[in-house]
Amino acid sequence: MMLECVKEFSRHAHTYDANTPVQQDVARYLLSKLDSKPKTILDLGCGSGAVFRAIDWDVSAFTGVDSSCEMCKRHPRTPYVHLLNDDFDAPSLWAHLNPSYDVIISSSALQWSNDIEKILKHVSLTCKEAAFAVFTDKTFQSIYTLSGLPTFLPNAQALIETCENYFTCKYEVKTFQLFFEDNLSLFRYIKASGVSGGEKKLTVSQTRALIKNYPHNYLEFEVLFIWAKPIH
Repeated sequence: MMLECVKEFSRHAHTYDANTPVQQDVARYLLSKLDSKPKTILDLGCGSGAVFRAIDWDVSAFTGVDSSCEMCKRHPRTPYVHLLNDDFDAPSLWAHLNPSYDVIISSSALQWSNDIEKILKHVSLTCKEAAFAVFTDKTFQSIYTLSGLPTFLPNAQALIETCENYFTCKYEVKTFQLFFEDNLSLFRYIKASGVSGGEKKLTVSQTRALIKNYPHNYLEFEVLFIWAKPIH
């Protein structure tokens, strides 16, 4: 799934920021609840820089990791920003990173992982503090229900239980709605944001039927926020 997602995000990188207001809000909220103002930061799935732009304090080193080269090209650059065009699922990545960060952050990205638990284990050994925002299986729930497609997104409670194997956690589940003038605009958003995800796709006729019959003027998102300290 990760490879397909990389292609989608790269294809729509030029429209990503304009089409992802929810992801921008999620990054700001995630950082607003940190216990500290960390100086050294690792951002997993940094994209075009939502987390970096939400930082309102001085940092000494910021490392961003993203599988999409096109997204990395759109990330802000400063002397203390180091960007890695790499897959955060790849075991080899962690051998090239610093042994410790004040905080490791991942906002709107871990849901794309092929093995979230493996990443959580790596993170727990590499930071003083962690913060995650993950889209859960109630995101786009109406679309999945109407289409009959299975969601690929993780379940919030299951993810909390996995995280507690490695961290002492505080968490919050928040819902967001994004409104549209019509159904066609809604489905264009899904395409332009690069967040369609999943391995199973609708046929053209199924997509047309879904656009015609979708009953809402909004998309629903559920986000699990986790602020965590490693168990050592």
